[in-house]
Parts: sequence; C-alpha cells; structure tokens
Amino acid sequence: MRVILCGFGVVGQSLVKLFNSRSEDLYAQYGLKPRVVGVCDSKGSAVDTSGLELEKLVEVKKKFGTVKNYGKTKNNMSGIDMIRNLDADVVIETTASNYKDAEPGMSHIITAMKRRMHVVSVNKGPLALAFPSLMELATYNQVIFKFSGTVGGGTPILDYAKNSLRGERITSFAGILNGTTNYILSNMTNGLSFDSALKDAKNRGYVEADESLDLDGLDAAAKLVILANWIMGMKVTLPDIDCKGIRNVTVNDIRNASKNNCAIKLIASCNRELVVKPKEVSVDDPLCVNGTLNAIAFTSEHSGTQTIIGKGAGGMETASSILRDLLDIRQEIAKI
Repeated sequence: MRVILCGFGVVGQSLVKLFNSRSEDLYAQYGLKPRVVGVCDSKGSAVDTSGLELEKLVEVKKKFGTVKNYGKTKNNMSGIDMIRNLDADVVIETTASNYKDAEPGMSHIITAMKRRMHVVSVNKGPLALAFPSLMELATYNQVIFKFSGTVGGGTPILDYAKNSLRGERITSFAGILNGTTNYILSNMTNGLSFDSALKDAKNRGYVEADESLDLDGLDAAAKLVILANWIMGMKVTLPDIDCKGIRNVTVNDIRNASKNNCAIKLIASCNRELVVKPKEVSVDDPLCVNGTLNAIAFTSEHSGTQTIIGKGAGGMETASSILRDLLDIRQEIAKI
C-alpha cells in the first residue's frame, strides 16, 4: 500500500515509528505493507517512489526540524504537489486543524479524492466545515474516507457507535470531548484558579498553540459535528453548533457545583439541539471523569445508556487509530 503522509508533527512521526516497529507483524497478520512514498511538513518534503526509509525520516526531522533535508537535493514540493504527481493508494492527512478555512487539509483531501486515492484524516478542520460535501465527494469518486482519530484519539468512539451499536437507534449522546478543558476544570475543582490551571496545562503541553480552540470550545464543537453527522445522519457544520467555552467558569461556580455533589464539565451534547457548554455533572455519573480523559455516553432506544471512557489524544494513540483505518481500507480493497 503506497502512502502519502501530509503533516509530520507528533502524530505523523508516531505513525512512521508504528509502521517501522510493526512491519513484520502487520504483513504477517493483515497482509498490510505500507510504503511511504512522500511526506511533507510546513517547510518541505521528502519523496521516494520506491519507499522512504522510515528511521531516517524521523532522524532527519529531529535534526533539521523538517524532512526536506532527507535527500541530497532539498525538496520543496507541497502536499498538493505530491498528491498531484505521485502514485499512491492512500493519503493520510495529519496537518493542524484550522477552523477558518480548513486549509491546507481541505485541499489535500479534495485533491486526493479527485485522483481516486483513499483518505485517512485526523485533521478535524475539513470535517467540521464540510463533512456532508466531503462524504458526497468520496462516494462520487468511489473512494474510502476514514477519520476515526478525529474523535477520541486512540479510543474507538466512532467505531463503537457505528458498529457495536449496529441495528440500534441512538437517540442522543453527550460527552467530554476535549481533554485539555477537562484537565483545567479538574484542577480548578482541586482548588486552583483558572489562570493557574491553564498555566499548568500549558506547561504539560496539553494546550493547542491557538488556545482558543480548547478554551472557547471549538475543538469540542468540531468533534460534535463529526459525531452528529456520522452517527445521527445529520448534515451539519461548525456554524450549526451553539458553542460556549470555559473562560467564564469561576471558582465560585466550581464551589456551588461541589455543594450539589457535582463537578463542572465542558459537555458536548446532541439531543435535538447541538450544544457545547459547561454544565454541572453529578460526581456519581460515569461521565464525570477527571484529568485529560474523554468520556461519551450514547443513549439508544433499547440498550439504554452506555459510556465509553478513554484517552482523547496523544501521538501514539492517534497513530494507532490511523493504523486501524488503514487496516479497514486494506480489508475493503481486498473485497473488490
């Protein structure tokens, strides 16, 4: 399977390490032999149609801060150039989520689909802004579009709701979909001020470079869009979400919630309306998890409410979700 990798940050590098460490077992167990023919980051790219050396890729990135020094001649091909000019089976999109115009991820995904390449994305921007039209484009071009790492990182939230509850009708769901805000609110419950809790989260590397994505609820709203479309069959985008972040949560709010045997959590919910906002959640509710954990409760007609809890982010966790998607694609291709 020939792969083009757009973006080579923590997730991209984790994926390449995963390919390298599990190469024999992936081939023996699943018949999957990923051959990375192109990788780009924000400063350049590395291309080899016979397959790039994965260990060398990671070493070059670590040494120079870019993959463009991989070969003797520095390569300045963009992601779009690679997708247009290289032959590949799958494009993996791991560039940073952008909720203004979703670029460059949107162009990478659209160009790949038009060239009849399958796509795996962990970039939430394109899905948050154009989920319905991207699904239509994938169907029109007869390609597979997978994105299980966009919600829950390594925790298979999307797969669970779509496959494990197959035949059931999910009527509503609610959850903590952003580990950063959950960490901040958990620390405020333990006595820290908002500013101190935010500073601690930043020091640990939990906060996005653009902190508004976490603090103003945009990241949770983007995940809510993906869930609502994929699981509930809606046709919604980011502007359809009623979104309020955690900046205005005070220590008093936390204390008052505590008196009610509750904790304040940033909850994304789909129950007729799509809402992201801080809410009081009973400490006895399975949804009331602490730290950077994510949790989501699906309520269905006959099975009642079921809650999934797991890590929401992390390079290796998200890379494992990409690998799951690639295995699914491999399986689908084998059927044809």
